[in-house]
Amino acid sequence: MAQYGPPQTVPQLEKTAKELRRDVIRMLYEAKSGHPGGSLSAADIVAALYFRVMRHDPQNPSWEKRDRFIMSKGHAVPIVYAAMAGTGYFPKEELLTLRKLNSRLQGHPSAKDLPGIEASTGSLGQGLSIGLGMALGLRMDGSDSRVFVILGDGEIEEGQVWEAAMAAAHFKTENLIAILDRNRYQLDGSTDEIMNVCPVVDKWKAFGWRVLDIDGHSMHQVVHALEAAKEQTGRPTVIVAKTTKGKGVSFMENDNEYHGKAPGKDEMERALAELS
Repeated sequence: MAQYGPPQTVPQLEKTAKELRRDVIRMLYEAKSGHPGGSLSAADIVAALYFRVMRHDPQNPSWEKRDRFIMSKGHAVPIVYAAMAGTGYFPKEELLTLRKLNSRLQGHPSAKDLPGIEASTGSLGQGLSIGLGMALGLRMDGSDSRVFVILGDGEIEEGQVWEAAMAAAHFKTENLIAILDRNRYQLDGSTDEIMNVCPVVDKWKAFGWRVLDIDGHSMHQVVHALEAAKEQTGRPTVIVAKTTKGKGVSFMENDNEYHGKAPGKDEMERALAELS
């Protein structure tokens, strides 16, 4: 099977993204730890990837023809687990084991623990390099599979990201697609204050990438950009997705306290009500 179920329409994806956000809130409340802000900001992108754009088979996670996905900002893996459960990689009940002893759902992605996770990430800055290696290997094998990598905008302060970006353009790695979750916050505060990476779009262009600049919460724009990124262009593509940290939960939006703070009971109930 080339993909789990029929590709969802944009209205269906909007509903799916909301349900994935609800799953994240439930998971983090149960775990009493985790990272809601960056998981919620990436929900629309992850929903579009898993429920429409990516070629994958939850019943056969090692299928040779699959596209590869790497969550480079590994602390946002709860949104990936929610999408994986929603597409059938494992029962949804298992989501509530997040971060618990002996759980397959570690606080950061662990490829040795959970089939369907392509790379163990969380030491920030490494995911694009891993994705580049995968993309080059796939091309050597004559495969038409693609590699999708989600990066955080705090993460792109790492020099290794730009080494990978330079190499990807040099080797014309057109099967590599990066998505920058541009929510403008990192652990200690605003990216503009800690290490201003602007102008982001111009930087990626200067490194030789095709750049698509979008609203990361407009599902129309997200789907259009991801599908356009699959076109053969002779160079890698980066989607700069302008997002809101904590998107969908009013008291979490743009409040960096929720970068790594799990909701309490009252906060969970309020968040679920807003997402209903």
